[in-house]
Amino acid sequence: MTAIPLGVPRRLVEFTLDGQEARVPEGATILDACRAAGKDIPTLCQGDTLTPKNACRVCVVEVEGARTLAPACSRKAEAGMEVRTDTERARHSRKVVLELLASSVNLSTTPRAAEWIKEYEAKPDRFGPDAARVDEEPRVDNDLYVRDYDKCILCYKCVDACGDQWQNTFAISVVGRGFDARIAVEHDAPLTDSACVYCGNCVEVCPTGALSFKSEFDMRAAGTWNEAEQTETTTVCAYCGVGCNLTLHVQDNEIVKVTSPHDNPVTHGNLCIKGRFGYQHVQNRD
Repeated sequence: MTAIPLGVPRRLVEFTLDGQEARVPEGATILDACRAAGKDIPTLCQGDTLTPKNACRVCVVEVEGARTLAPACSRKAEAGMEVRTDTERARHSRKVVLELLASSVNLSTTPRAAEWIKEYEAKPDRFGPDAARVDEEPRVDNDLYVRDYDKCILCYKCVDACGDQWQNTFAISVVGRGFDARIAVEHDAPLTDSACVYCGNCVEVCPTGALSFKSEFDMRAAGTWNEAEQTETTTVCAYCGVGCNLTLHVQDNEIVKVTSPHDNPVTHGNLCIKGRFGYQHVQNRD
């Protein structure tokens, strides 16, 4: 049985959230408080296993007395703070961010992006066909996962997961500046010629599908990918004695991808190449 440390008890912070009194443990973010209160704040770059990067700015809220809008994903709740999440200023900012992102990036596989664009009445088309786009074919240079820069919002979550926050492989980074900035491996080489160890932890944290499993990419291209029909079963990886949890995503009696629970105290959603991609033998019925 895995022992889960309880940690040091934290005192509660009291503040005002949309005119209502709110209490959260010290260190909790405004976004934590919003979710605890059942408020739907849009987020793209926020990840539950990574330090917030404040890259997309779509979760901004108003804090009384602050000159600028505050990112809810990283701003800690403070005692006496007055936060308003649904003001005209915050909604307008989210609308513009969604318009800019959706005009320059393919958000078709980003969870809930379509809902938020509709809710905030964002109009990405108003920037016209000349809006900056990568317009690049997906890079399929290996059998495990695909890079589609047309869907990348430069949130840097993959860089953090590959770097000092989890994997410590440092195979990918940001190259270029401004409109030329992009995620790449060394010398922009094929993945097979890079330092990548194919753990797939970058795929696990990607919020838009810019990094996707080859199996998912192929099924989407064939029109057979259907998450509504998929079942999920969590089990223990059998390759070694670490005890990593695997979540098997199954469609039509076939494993289509493997993830890991983010709240697992051993893996925190991270796996190695064998745990994430080494499932083909399970489906060998010969």
